[in-house]
Amino acid sequence: MAAPGCGCGKHIVLVHGACLGGWSWFKVATPLRAAGYRVDAPDLAASGVDPRPLREVPTFRDYTQPLLDLLASLPDGHRVVLVGHSLGGVNVALAAETFPDKVAAVVFLCAFMPDCAARPSHVMEKFVEGKWLDWMDTEMKPQDAEGKLPTSMMLGPRIIREKFFQLCSPEDLTLAASLLRVSSMFVEDLVLQQPYTQERYGSVRKVYIVCTEDNAIVDKFQRWMVENNPVDEVKEIAADHVVMLSRPDELVRCLTDVADKYA
Repeated sequence: MAAPGCGCGKHIVLVHGACLGGWSWFKVATPLRAAGYRVDAPDLAASGVDPRPLREVPTFRDYTQPLLDLLASLPDGHRVVLVGHSLGGVNVALAAETFPDKVAAVVFLCAFMPDCAARPSHVMEKFVEGKWLDWMDTEMKPQDAEGKLPTSMMLGPRIIREKFFQLCSPEDLTLAASLLRVSSMFVEDLVLQQPYTQERYGSVRKVYIVCTEDNAIVDKFQRWMVENNPVDEVKEIAADHVVMLSRPDELVRCLTDVADKYA
């Protein structure tokens, strides 16, 4: 039996949220790799250092394609722990629906979590309709006159500071301000998609990590999603929305626990 805390090559894939990139995981990926885990933190399309502009990413599947390509490249029998942050929860759900045999567990980190009863956009529609977040200085605007492309979204400095990064260091805020990119929630596309299936996405083990000090996707909404779609395990961290920057040590402990238990 492997020693506790030994990653022993177990594979964790970290999936960022809207406007962020793989860079947002640097405080988590580094200690996980040092502990022996294999870690990937891909940039989704039009995110991080991916060169495409958002207008070249018309659908949510296009946006998710770098993650799907990563899973497709893995050999048969190789299974990963998928970790989705924020909007990244829908990316990892799509990945689990597409490649259920390659997923040991899905971790939703203060993330939107679809169920198998409603279309993938449902939880985001409920979030917006319920006015769970004051969007403050977020800029949302159409990308084209015809409305064929998803609405773009760029977080403003006030909402970043007060709702997303309120427990992060000034240095983290400076870093984020220089690296955030225009993104989208892709609701216009997700509303057209069929629910993910019980046989594929529904069959994968799931863990939800609630961030109790989250001012973006607040604690109560996170717990509503878990009540709506029960998971195998719920963990908690006293953290803001960008937990990978504000509370990386606690998050690393949670992820190693999950990997050691399910992978």
